[in-house]
Amino acid sequence: MALEHAILVSLLEKPGSGYELARRFERSIGYFWTATHQQIYRVLKRMENDGWVDARDVPQQGRPDKKVYSVADLGRAALSSWLHDPIEPESVRHDLAVKIRGAAFDDPAALIHEVQRHRQAHRDRLTHYLTGQARDFTEPEPAARPADPAAPPDAERELQHAVLRGGIAYERMMIGWLDDVLATLARFGPDR
Repeated sequence: MALEHAILVSLLEKPGSGYELARRFERSIGYFWTATHQQIYRVLKRMENDGWVDARDVPQQGRPDKKVYSVADLGRAALSSWLHDPIEPESVRHDLAVKIRGAAFDDPAALIHEVQRHRQAHRDRLTHYLTGQARDFTEPEPAARPADPAAPPDAERELQHAVLRGGIAYERMMIGWLDDVLATLARFGPDR
């Protein structure tokens, strides 16, 4: 995947300025595809030049005008083409896993602090995901449900939730694995 595709998805969900897009990357899509502010602005400019996005200037009170980007027809076509192309399953590159294997040739217990740090980072991300799920994906009140029970489901919302559930499952798996690693490393402590 290219950053262009992540930007197209984000702009289809909601048009916005480069700054707003960068903030969205920090809060949501960035957990699955990261980019710096500079990368986002550079790619947005290229996408605008290629006709993938449209930009309109929006005046702001007491501040410079901002550009609000939205997806153009060429951008939709590019995203559609990419969505229909097969992709290969990703290979995992995991520095911590290599360190864990390498610890057999040093002091395994010395790695405990690093594994605990990683576990906490995954715990924090899981908490963030669960908070977002509780905030954004609770069942609507009966009055807020569509009057027509045969109405089609909201694909954008349902697929966002599916990706979030995948992130939750991944973080839970990582925490479980890191707990197992910590238990294994503890067996090689100074009291062994």
